[in-house]
Amino acid sequence: MKSKIPENIAPCFWSYNIEDIDLKKDKEMVITRILNYGSPERIKWLYSVYAEDDVKDVVLNPGRGKWFKKVLNFWETMLKIEIPKSKKEKAIFRLDPF
Repeated sequence: MKSKIPENIAPCFWSYNIEDIDLKKDKEMVITRILNYGSPERIKWLYSVYAEDDVKDVVLNPGRGKWFKKVLNFWETMLKIEIPKSKKEKAIFRLDPF
């Protein structure tokens, strides 16, 4: 599944070499980045590549420090899921470590 990331999606991956991204192997990272930084057009592309269950799984199991609070709250509401509070708190990106 090593498909190429379209040029209009690439800005979500400014710190990555998009040629090295494997859509299957890097699924969690791709979904997280697009949900955090993507426009409606980019999110539409995301849903053309991944099933809603894949997206729900990534949101339900958010990576530590990888999510903006408002974005995670939005997707939790949109997907009609509930992330355990302890997982959610750990997933929020914070500049202040205290």
